[in-house]
Amino acid sequence: MRAVLAPPRLLPATIATMAALLTVKSVVLVGHVLPPETAHAATVPTPLMPPSPATGGGPAPVSSTGRTRPAPEVTRPEATRPEPATASEAARDQPARPAEAPAPPQALPQVPPVSDSERALLLDLRARRTEIEAQASTLGAREAALQAAEKRLAARLDELSALQTRLEALEATRRERGEANWRGLVKLYETMKPRDAATIFNDLDLPVLLAVLDRMKESKAAPVLGFMQPERARLVTAELAQLRLRANVPATPPATTSARILRPEEKQ
Repeated sequence: MRAVLAPPRLLPATIATMAALLTVKSVVLVGHVLPPETAHAATVPTPLMPPSPATGGGPAPVSSTGRTRPAPEVTRPEATRPEPATASEAARDQPARPAEAPAPPQALPQVPPVSDSERALLLDLRARRTEIEAQASTLGAREAALQAAEKRLAARLDELSALQTRLEALEATRRERGEANWRGLVKLYETMKPRDAATIFNDLDLPVLLAVLDRMKESKAAPVLGFMQPERARLVTAELAQLRLRANVPATPPATTSARILRPEEKQ
């Protein structure tokens, strides 16, 4: 009968030590990667499974040749990392980034000190600017007043021009009516006998007589002058010549009306 060798006791102790070391490293690795809750769940030690009869702590089987067969290696399932269910959990699982340091404040430029002369110059310039602005405001007000006065003057000139046109029209109408009256009177004396007309002309006022004789035809006025008194006829002839001479000379306008008032737009 063959002698049975006693199985060595060192192999199970080595396997248990390696399993414990693997568990510790897995716990440390999970603690660095997973959040605290998951890491705490992973740190709970997993109870060791009792050795099965096939691979357990019993003596190693002996082959038919008398050699001891090595026990099969015990494999433990590695701890799996749970995947985050939502995006917020995934963002929470990521390690927090260090906060950026605030930028240092920029240094303000150094303003050179203002001397007394420069301060006095600045005050003088400010006073001059205030004075110029006041003068500009005054000039603007005067210009506005002048423009308003020019508008009123232009409106007044328009009114005077319209009034002058009306007066000229009325004067032309009056002259036309007066000329019509004189033509009727002249026609009356032209139809009379020269002796009868001469008798009336001898006693007629000189202005009226001159107006009538000036409008009468020469063929009608000559016989009447022949029947008039000689002195009266000479006086009427001289006055009639002076009247026609003054009518041929153009009348000089009065000095007050010779200058024409210019409109504001004509001055520019």
